[in-house]
Amino acid sequence: MSETTKKTLPKVLVFSTEKISDPAIDLAGLLKLHYPPTVYVITVPCSSAVKPKWILRAFDKGYHGVFIAADGSDCPFSETCTEKTSALIAQTHILMKERGLNPARLKMAAICSVCAEPFVKHMNNFVEELSKS
Repeated sequence: MSETTKKTLPKVLVFSTEKISDPAIDLAGLLKLHYPPTVYVITVPCSSAVKPKWILRAFDKGYHGVFIAADGSDCPFSETCTEKTSALIAQTHILMKERGLNPARLKMAAICSVCAEPFVKHMNNFVEELSKS
C-alpha cells in the first residue's frame, strides 16, 4: 500500500487486552490476514481499565475511530468486566456527544484469543464505515 493511500485511510486506535485479544491480533498476523495499516494497537491488562479520557485523547490526537477489543466473560481480572466496559462505553458516548463527536466513532466487541478472523473483519468494516463519514 502506498504512503498516499495510507494517509487517506482513517486511523483507528485499538485498546487490546494482553491475555485475551492480543493473541487474536498476533494470530491474524501469523495467518497473514490483512486489515488496514492505519490500525494501531495499545495493550491494556483489562478492557474495563480503559479510561474515557484516553479515548477522548485519541480523538484529540487525530484518530478517526477507537475500538475496544473487550475481554467479555473470559476476563481473568474481573467477573464484571463486561458490565464495567459497557458502562465506560456509555459514559464515553455521552462525553463524545457533548463534544460534538459522533458516538459511532467508538466501537467495542469481545475478541477471544482465537478470534483473528473476526478481529480483521471488525477492523475492515470499521475503517470502511469511518471512510464514509
